[in-house]
Amino acid sequence: MGRRIDYYDDPNAPEPNSLVPSVNVVVTNDKGEILMIRRTDNDNWALPGGAIDLGESVAQAAVRETKEETGIDCEITGLVGIYSDPKHLIHYTSNDEVRQEFSIVLTARSLGGEPRPSEESRDVQWISDYKVRDRKMDRSMKLRIGHFLESPTHPVII
Repeated sequence: MGRRIDYYDDPNAPEPNSLVPSVNVVVTNDKGEILMIRRTDNDNWALPGGAIDLGESVAQAAVRETKEETGIDCEITGLVGIYSDPKHLIHYTSNDEVRQEFSIVLTARSLGGEPRPSEESRDVQWISDYKVRDRKMDRSMKLRIGHFLESPTHPVII
């Protein structure tokens, strides 16, 4: 398996060669905890998510990716923001793809299921909102979670 390397405003980053619409999902349960995964490709904690496939909507992709990576069924409830900062590049070493960030971050509520790891997640946990920022994660995830926790009245567009 290849690695995922995130770069931000790094002059040594490789040139981007891809732009892929993707989703991340802030899923909460009845206790207000946030569903997080520990990624297999970089060992960082992150929100579940991934690329939007042809033939599916943003919401369908969010529900599918959450189920695939965590075992949790969810219902989309809102929008945190759209993240397309060209300074954030993601290098996938398995195929040398270098993506410019393009992620739509949604909110969702848990409908059921049991947290379980997958090929993309070595650990899946419900984490209380006051402890979530203590986990090792990329700056882009910290930013997204921060925007969710701050509960802006309007979605963030970066």
